[in-house]
Amino acid sequence: MKWHGTRRPAGVLLALTAASGLLLSGCSGEDGGTGATSSDHGRTQDVPRPAPDGPGRYEGGEREGERGSREVAPEPDHLSTFALDVDTASYGYTRHTLAEGRLPDPSTVRPEEFVNSFRQDYPRPDGDGFTVTVDGARTDEEDWSLVRVGLATRAAEPDDDRPPAALTFVVDISGSMAEPGRLDLAREALGTMTDRLRDDDSVALVTFSDEAETVLPMTLLGGRRDTVHEAVDSLEPTDSTNLGAGVETGYRTAVEGLREGATNRVVLVSDALANTGETEAETILERISGSRREHGITLFGVGVGSDYGDALMEQLADEGDGHTVYVSDEADAREVFCEELPRNIDLTARDAKAQVAFDPETVAEFRLVGYDNRRVADEDFRDDRVDGGEVGPGHTVTALYAVRTRPGAEGHLATATVRYLDPDSRTPHEETGDLETGRLVDSVWEARRGLTVTATAAYFADALRSPGRRGSALPGAPDLGELSERAESLAGRTEDADVRELAEAIRTAGRLDRSAPAR
Repeated sequence: MKWHGTRRPAGVLLALTAASGLLLSGCSGEDGGTGATSSDHGRTQDVPRPAPDGPGRYEGGEREGERGSREVAPEPDHLSTFALDVDTASYGYTRHTLAEGRLPDPSTVRPEEFVNSFRQDYPRPDGDGFTVTVDGARTDEEDWSLVRVGLATRAAEPDDDRPPAALTFVVDISGSMAEPGRLDLAREALGTMTDRLRDDDSVALVTFSDEAETVLPMTLLGGRRDTVHEAVDSLEPTDSTNLGAGVETGYRTAVEGLREGATNRVVLVSDALANTGETEAETILERISGSRREHGITLFGVGVGSDYGDALMEQLADEGDGHTVYVSDEADAREVFCEELPRNIDLTARDAKAQVAFDPETVAEFRLVGYDNRRVADEDFRDDRVDGGEVGPGHTVTALYAVRTRPGAEGHLATATVRYLDPDSRTPHEETGDLETGRLVDSVWEARRGLTVTATAAYFADALRSPGRRGSALPGAPDLGELSERAESLAGRTEDADVRELAEAIRTAGRLDRSAPAR
């Protein structure tokens, strides 16, 4: 993974402060921190501002334990740009794997999905749009800090106030779904969700194994719930997994049942272990990209099972303008299908991208933690033809940076900007937030709850994907033993059930890591 440096040309500061900044994604909300927040929510940018001239880039060597990522940015390299992402499946799947007594495959560990699995209480805008919060804290490694960029949308509307939903469920009924915790969970959760949706919502059901079938065309729930329940109860596992046929048939069914003025979404429930027909995400999505773009149908991926095609499901969700979650038990299924999905049916932003501009007068080098496959070329930040991420109400997004400041540097550190399109009019808007070096807290372990939880989750993810899991690529990282103690203390201090689960996962990983054979 590449580290990016900045150097100081004369007169660059004025251009830089006119530049843009960042942000990123998650679910729910709960911690403001001490950073600056944006104002002027929903400000329209009629004329795109040009990218500022700035310093060039130097390529630092890879630190031990880092995996290579995409080339991030052409010059100037004081900018970091990426598409927003609200996936959380990687963290859920990691917890499930650890509970089974196994360390996760490092390739399935995505730090941004760990970070975005925890509630933050960033300030929220009154209407559509975002707030942008930027804060940070120093680490135990000299001159290195962790800088957090937080984005929040408005709170979710009461259920009666949201637009109606047209949901096409594409359910994997292949033989592998017979394992407990897969199709059985899906049947139960879909049945409960059917009772909770409104009468003006509609549901379609597609199943796939070696072939795909539309079991139920788009059906308005008012007076037809028994019909939907019968279709859900009939689901039984059989044969192999032709995921490509399932997705293609699902989108065709969604287009046939398209409802104007409703939120049209495909919900894919699968272990994503494609073994028949098309098995590559790019090939699968080539078949449905036209309908997806033309009709604005987003994809919500729900992963299940101990053996889970994590990478394929993530690619499908990214290409399908949606996001992924992982369901491991009844509580997860109930939360996803009965609370999260109905609550966040609406969209508040399309093609949302974030850009952070680091000040070369104060910043020597920086690295975005995670988002390896969500990077966007800096010059494409204001090109609204370039795909971004879709975000709904009630969401928060968090991005974390490792930043090395120049010794003794004081003043402006970074500006973060989020750009998005109105989901109906496609009008572009931007919001920004700033951070000064003087607002950096002295220690990540003494910061407010949200920032400390973010740092703990990021350190955990980075340790899990380091070779041998003996160290971390992040500055100031404790080993798993010390991190476990830090997390236990944080859980006791916050009395937060989610933080308690994080502490338990770290403790389990430390125990499994010690028992793993030396490499």
